[in-house]
Amino acid sequence: MADDWQPSASIETLRERARLLARVRAFFAERGVLEVETPVLGHGGSTDVHLDSLSLEAATPAGRERLWLQTSPEFHMKRLLAAGSGPIFQLARSFRDGEVGRRHNLEFTMLEWYRPGFTLDGLIGETDALIRQVLPGVGPCRQRRYRDLFRETLQVDPFSTPLDTLRQLATRHGQIDMRESERDGCLDLLMSLVIEPGLGRGGIDMVIDYPASQAALARWRHDPEDGVEVAARFEAYVEGLELANGYHELTDAAEQARRFAEDNRERERLGKPMVDSDRRLVAALQAGMPEGCGVALGMDRLIQLALGKSRVAEVMAFATPRA
Repeated sequence: MADDWQPSASIETLRERARLLARVRAFFAERGVLEVETPVLGHGGSTDVHLDSLSLEAATPAGRERLWLQTSPEFHMKRLLAAGSGPIFQLARSFRDGEVGRRHNLEFTMLEWYRPGFTLDGLIGETDALIRQVLPGVGPCRQRRYRDLFRETLQVDPFSTPLDTLRQLATRHGQIDMRESERDGCLDLLMSLVIEPGLGRGGIDMVIDYPASQAALARWRHDPEDGVEVAARFEAYVEGLELANGYHELTDAAEQARRFAEDNRERERLGKPMVDSDRRLVAALQAGMPEGCGVALGMDRLIQLALGKSRVAEVMAFATPRA
């Protein structure tokens, strides 16, 4: 008889997982951050061209509608912020189509929290503290500028180097033809293949000041070096593994609507399906979401590191192949 009915994680690992999740909840309880639960299904999905949302049709009070499995709880949590929730966190079930492998699963646990009134540096500090709550022996925290990482590792400035040069570099390192790729495509490939594997070795690396074109739902700010616009966001790395993505949150409703529309235009250009944008998030921003910062952290990855496992499936009760 086939044994694929058994869990992908051992029962002892699941006990350790529960212990670590309790530690995370205690971390936020000590800081007065409210735990919330938001829907897994929503009327809007993620328009991000780098993500593929899963959807389904369901019978609702309005008839048969298309609903989207959430790639993160971000949109619903921001609506709570606009309604006056104050600081909130959630351990949320999240879904992303096509994300399978040693570090990915179609369904996963996202730890997401929002801090009204926090600066990005303040949230970086709290993210560092949260990671240490689960990885108490991790080394020092270092802030690394995206631009400097490219200069040090590849001897190019990602903001000013000619696109043809980046295409040649990406083609050489990726061993695929990148001659028709856009700038962000080249930068993403070089970041993932050349730079990321060396990040977070012996500590926590917080990468800051990404290109403005990679802002997603973050604000823009100016690089003090030369005034070029950069994204007010960071990513956290430990042992070559990306753990978290934090933003100084965008609160401009018109700009958010513009970015949703631009994402869908880019999806169409790339031959990807259109995604219903979240009009209720735009309405919440119009009503007024407080200034602040938020971060999403891959909880399964953090637990994987804490327990010394090689794959996220080993810390999940039933990874997708066994679900």
